[in-house]
Amino acid sequence: MDRLLLDPFTEYAFMQRALIGSLAVCLGAVPTGVFMTLRRMSLTGDAMAHAILPGAAIAYLISGLSLVGLSLGGLAAGFVVALLAGWVARSTHSKEDSSLASFCLISLALGVLVISLKHRNVDLFHVLFGNILALDDAALWLLASISSISMLIMACLFRPLVIECVDPHFLRSTGRASSIAHFGFLFLMVINLVAGFHALGTLMAIGIMILPAAAARFWAKTLDATLIVAVLMSFGGCYLGLLLSFHFDLPTGPTIVLAFGGVYIVSVLLGLNGGLLEQRYPKRHLAG
Repeated sequence: MDRLLLDPFTEYAFMQRALIGSLAVCLGAVPTGVFMTLRRMSLTGDAMAHAILPGAAIAYLISGLSLVGLSLGGLAAGFVVALLAGWVARSTHSKEDSSLASFCLISLALGVLVISLKHRNVDLFHVLFGNILALDDAALWLLASISSISMLIMACLFRPLVIECVDPHFLRSTGRASSIAHFGFLFLMVINLVAGFHALGTLMAIGIMILPAAAARFWAKTLDATLIVAVLMSFGGCYLGLLLSFHFDLPTGPTIVLAFGGVYIVSVLLGLNGGLLEQRYPKRHLAG
């Protein structure tokens, strides 16, 4: 049993780095994903994952698969799209979801167009789907840094983010807190999507944020419990996905996301907080 479950991570350095990198991403991305689900921004996050593509693509043309170049390009593109969408939503009658979707679609098309100029399918696959097994020490330091920054900002914004989820109108009436929470949360989304981009690629990055968060809500009733359960589920999904990809020679990024998907489906069926089985066979309460 140890040979199946532990040997890949004790004998191969690339598996160790992949596990450490994926767990580092989880610490920053999953709490952000929990608030995304609470704020009904799951599809917004998916759109934002595409928004970083043109910046990464332009950096790729300039510097190739440079860690720093791809990170700075992705951050710049994500921030530009987030700021433009937020400005349009707050300055016109356009809703935030429609303005964000519009800018993200433009970014996605631009990114694919830029990448296609180099005509190298292998590098295109790397940008779109990531290569977590190729993480080096520099990439691990980057992922750990982004995760640390994300957790620090989350701690600072935690209270206004909770208030915004419960009563956004009250938060807006308090002054600048609403804008700080809004744009601060968009900042969290962008930096964690860039971290996920290095591990899983632009198309898979959103999976590590949303699926554990969505699954945890079927097991926990309070926000604190949801955050803990979501992070633990993400750890388990990363471990299981890496293990399956190693033993069955599967592409690692999609396998990790499918592991998250399996956790989500099991939670939908068996979850103790609104799962299908719990709703069909509710616990009987003692009658007084």
